[in-house]
Amino acid sequence: MPEPTLRKTAFAVEEIFHEGGPVPENSLKRAAGIAVIENPFAGRYEPDIQWFMEDLKPLGLSMAQRLIDLLGGPTQIEGYGKGAMIGEAGELEHGALWHAPGGYAMRQLLDNSNAIVPSTKKVVGVGGRLDVPITHINASYVRSHFDAMEVGLSDAPKAGEMALVLAMSTGPRIHDRAGGLAAAEIEGRDGLR
Repeated sequence: MPEPTLRKTAFAVEEIFHEGGPVPENSLKRAAGIAVIENPFAGRYEPDIQWFMEDLKPLGLSMAQRLIDLLGGPTQIEGYGKGAMIGEAGELEHGALWHAPGGYAMRQLLDNSNAIVPSTKKVVGVGGRLDVPITHINASYVRSHFDAMEVGLSDAPKAGEMALVLAMSTGPRIHDRAGGLAAAEIEGRDGLR
């Protein structure tokens, strides 16, 4: 199977020290990776597209590993998410092809990652932005880790491209106090609690 035609990648790390309140003992780091690829289905309706998910698996693994390395290793990761921006000549369903390769890549490389990887996607023009949702890697109901990271590039995606995104975080939102299931209370059996 052919490799996706990659035009560029970009990786960003944010480090948050406080949100107006007291400086916590540990900062929060969030990182995102974007891969801008040619959309092989742009400009036409193609009924058979699932085969492309297999082609995207190596890209998902390499992006996930790079994010893990940027954040200090797999034991540092507590949150994850994914997304896709599809250029104007594509359709929303093309971005849905990133669900399995992007999500499984992160889950394969992170222990105790039982939670489904949250996702978002949209068709955008060049320079589009996307808020990528982030939740706890092992329990989706942990409210302290409900977060997002805005991503985008000034020159992507072009009409015939897709921008595929993975995001990770090292902990809860700074000053989280919305209640709910705490990370220390995770049972880890069902990906929810």
